[in-house]
Amino acid sequence: MTFIDPAPFRAAARAPADAIAPVETATRVTCGACGTGSVLPFDFTMAFQPIVNIATERVWAYEALVRGTDGAGAGAILDRVSGDMIYGFDQACRVRAVEMAGALFTPGEDVKLSINFMPNAVYEPNACIRATLGAAARVGFDKRNLMFEFTENERMRDVPHVRRIIEAYRAQGFVTAIDDFGAGYAGLGLLAELNPDVIKIDMALVRGIDGSAVKRSIVAAVIALCDELGIIPIAEGIETSGELAALRALGVRLCQGYLIARPAIARLPVPFADAAEVVHA
Repeated sequence: MTFIDPAPFRAAARAPADAIAPVETATRVTCGACGTGSVLPFDFTMAFQPIVNIATERVWAYEALVRGTDGAGAGAILDRVSGDMIYGFDQACRVRAVEMAGALFTPGEDVKLSINFMPNAVYEPNACIRATLGAAARVGFDKRNLMFEFTENERMRDVPHVRRIIEAYRAQGFVTAIDDFGAGYAGLGLLAELNPDVIKIDMALVRGIDGSAVKRSIVAAVIALCDELGIIPIAEGIETSGELAALRALGVRLCQGYLIARPAIARLPVPFADAAEVVHA
């Protein structure tokens, strides 16, 4: 058995955590659509987890994941977001992710920043993106390296609205993605309606795929569909070398999960640096 060498990835890890400006105690965001402002009554920061191209052994993107300044997970932060904070929280997360990426990413490098967004927090796509674009301009982050991914825990009630968001984002040069594809309501119907640039294959299909012929057949069909439609597939939630080997054999190239690297707060973790048994073809 041979291993993926983390050395090629180390150049991507730069700027220590103390190079990042601290989050303000109260984050104020203003809604360009409604003309009102809101203050979030809690602090937060971002962790980053890499998405790696296992064929080229290069980082393709880093996903920004909300965390508490005390290290609390996303769930603890989201539990504090009340209904009247949704818009402000979504806007603040986008801005914070871009600001931190501007300090952490290597200038000029073609690495995407993946940001999760809530479709119901976007009133008018071109108005609601202004704060994000302003942050990118301030820190010199190329907007063409922005990727926005969304997931739906409940059946989407206004698909045309989300389609307008995706079309507006694509016109801006952003990449759009459906997260958790193959789980819940993020299935073929949503894919047909929205036609995103990327789908992230849900970890439920990835977990134990090396020991499941059924999962391998399903993922193989998803990969073939993506090839036909010109969509980029990403496998997420990879935790074992067996899963990674099975996905590689199926033709998956973009991978994300704890085996590759765990999310790191305010820094870019080096892929495979802590992997003990990562199969390298």
